[in-house]
Amino acid sequence: MENFPIAIREEYDMYNINILIAEDEDRLRQLIVKYFKQEGYQVFEAANGMDALAIFNDESIDLVVLDVMMPVLDGYGVCRTIRKTSNLPVIMLTARGEEDDKLLGFDLGVDDYMTKPFSTRELVARVKALLKRSGKTEVDDIVTYGDITIRPLSRQVKLGDIEVNLSPKEYDLLMFFSDNKNRALSREQILNRVWGYDFYGDDRTVDTIVKRLRKKLEHEGERIHTVRSVGYRFEVK
Repeated sequence: MENFPIAIREEYDMYNINILIAEDEDRLRQLIVKYFKQEGYQVFEAANGMDALAIFNDESIDLVVLDVMMPVLDGYGVCRTIRKTSNLPVIMLTARGEEDDKLLGFDLGVDDYMTKPFSTRELVARVKALLKRSGKTEVDDIVTYGDITIRPLSRQVKLGDIEVNLSPKEYDLLMFFSDNKNRALSREQILNRVWGYDFYGDDRTVDTIVKRLRKKLEHEGERIHTVRSVGYRFEVK
């Protein structure tokens, strides 16, 4: 089986945080990625150590979830290289439970260690704790479009000085539009991002929430353009 780069970036996130998942076991990696996407993080994937380093060098990564046993270059090698230039949080995943392996990881600068099998929810919780300690979740990058003001950290949206009462899905849709401004998005893309890949909805679900969001944004709702035979585009000049 050929080794090739896998780099998938989700264009929406709550805290503007990029997480790199380096794991050669496809099913496990996909499960981990799914959970982090549901939490609103931007996610990059790598199936081997060299691809992980390529993504780390090309992108602004905030935290790495790193498997020990990977082809081409193992997790220890990846961590050792990362630590030459960065102190970003690293969580190591391993099927091993030996104390010596964990000590080696900590000596290389690993921040946390999880032994397989593990709870994906616990992994997410540990990631959040590391990000909080590193101060990554304390920054609120305010976004404005005309009279629209978005505060991602508090999930607050205002129209002028008036707060707009959006449902969680309406807010998620607005943020997805915001992070993909001036880009045509298909209804399928919107369904997958806002409701998740396991949601069995149809085009009417998207059309309904877009209609509600447009109404709540009043005159600024005109930014959401219908793209015929495709979906929608959030226009920002």
